[in-house]
Amino acid sequence: MKILSVVGARPNLVKIAPLMRAMQRHPAAIQPVLVHTGQHYDERLSDIFFRQMGIREPDVNLEVGSASHSRQTGEILQRIEPVLIEQKPDLVLVVGDVNSTMAATLAAAKLSIPVAHVEAGLRSFDRTMPEEINRLVTDALADYLFVTEADAVENLLREGRPRERIYLVGNVMIDALRQFLPLAQQSTITTELGLVDGAAKLLPFAILTLHRPSNVDSEETLKGLLSAVGRIAEKVPVVFPVHPRTQQRLHDGKNSLHPNVRLIPPVGYLDFLCLLSHAKLVLTDSGGIQEETTALGVPCLTLRENTERPVTTTQGTNQIVGLDPAKILAAAHEVLAGKTRAGRIPEFWDGNAAERIVDILLEKIPALKNSIGS
Repeated sequence: MKILSVVGARPNLVKIAPLMRAMQRHPAAIQPVLVHTGQHYDERLSDIFFRQMGIREPDVNLEVGSASHSRQTGEILQRIEPVLIEQKPDLVLVVGDVNSTMAATLAAAKLSIPVAHVEAGLRSFDRTMPEEINRLVTDALADYLFVTEADAVENLLREGRPRERIYLVGNVMIDALRQFLPLAQQSTITTELGLVDGAAKLLPFAILTLHRPSNVDSEETLKGLLSAVGRIAEKVPVVFPVHPRTQQRLHDGKNSLHPNVRLIPPVGYLDFLCLLSHAKLVLTDSGGIQEETTALGVPCLTLRENTERPVTTTQGTNQIVGLDPAKILAAAHEVLAGKTRAGRIPEFWDGNAAERIVDILLEKIPALKNSIGS
């Protein structure tokens, strides 16, 4: 059984690592093929993850690079089609909600190749988000829908997807976190950033990540967010690994940063996981970080008006605070004062999601092949 997995961006790499590991435990049954679209071309956001997470080098790199959403999607479609024709996989496996996810799914569907979508059913109900369009298209075409939380099951059922194609399996990103956290704790990143005192005791600090176009492309929105972050930085250092997109906006604009906001280049997965696990507070517009902080029990403030991962707010440590600087500051002060709620780990976020997915595919795909053959 040949399974062709597609990755393209940093979150994909974190999610594909446990899946590749689970597939490699069945060498007689599964022939894994890994395709990297090259959607993220920055070395720190892509290549470093292959090394740190023990993922083998891709069998194919499409080297698409950065472009507008439409152009990038078109390039992936054009370049992946001949790969699919040559490889003739029994299944295309996609993860997440980036352009690579949707484009690979569309190409496979047009060639009548079954598709499995890992992290299916998540909905922000905000179609101004490019990721939401990718989710909707991917889930409409996928044959196997592997979901991380119960809300995603309900979303897919409302959209008319058959119940027998939906599987609540857990969260492969949390598989990766559980696997690599002990190794991440050996990182020296906190010492390198001066986040320990003279007695090597960890000092309180916050983490900030910003990359969504709705937050960083609007000068007014970005200015408001940075003003709130500056006030937080008066209380604790704020470590800000700057995404290339955000770096460009900071360079283009006239935004001044509090000296206690520490801009650093994007860091590897292990260093970032170390920082996350020790942070007093995390401010982010990333979906994946909402999940990681819930798994780690770290307070998270989401700088958006919605989330496609509601379980992180109903069961986890995440709060949706929006873009109002006053609301952000008020919520941050509550957290820094120790007024946090105790979250819990959602069902099936136990580190075994990838194994469940592979077990289901081992059971279902031979039956699918037989039905197609007959």
